[in-house]
Amino acid sequence: MQDPNPYQAPTAQLQTDAVEQLAERGTRLGAVLIDGLIGLAVLTPLMWLGGYWSAVIDAAQRGEQVGFGLQAIWMLIGMLAFAAIHAWPLHVGGQTWGKRLLGIRIVTLDGRPVTALRAIFARYFPLQIVGGIPCLGALVVLGSLGMIFRQDRRCGHDFVAGTRVVRAR
Repeated sequence: MQDPNPYQAPTAQLQTDAVEQLAERGTRLGAVLIDGLIGLAVLTPLMWLGGYWSAVIDAAQRGEQVGFGLQAIWMLIGMLAFAAIHAWPLHVGGQTWGKRLLGIRIVTLDGRPVTALRAIFARYFPLQIVGGIPCLGALVVLGSLGMIFRQDRRCGHDFVAGTRVVRAR
């Protein structure tokens, strides 16, 4: 009778996870719209109280536009508000509130949950910053979002952050 080798690695049957299904394009759009409405609900009163809307109205009455500096400040405030609103659900489950409501989540390319810092600083902020560039920013954002029609359904910000959006389990 042979004694078992005490130095042998233990053996166990490993269960492999089923391949995660990519989130549908319409579901991703719905999540973005929900996130946008949440952002509007938070930022619109802040912009009113902060004097942004008054500055826009005054500039429009003079036939001018609001200065780039004021726009940049409010873009930064908007980015900080986005981070504050979505930091917790991104940390807990790799989801914004809209993604959480619609049952989708952000993962890395190898399927691991995305960290809140990676999602905010590599996935969202770069696109928001580029989007703030007059004229050119809108074209870049449109091109980035149009990439969702690829077979892998990854937008430009997914490529920058090394992420993809899948159905939550």
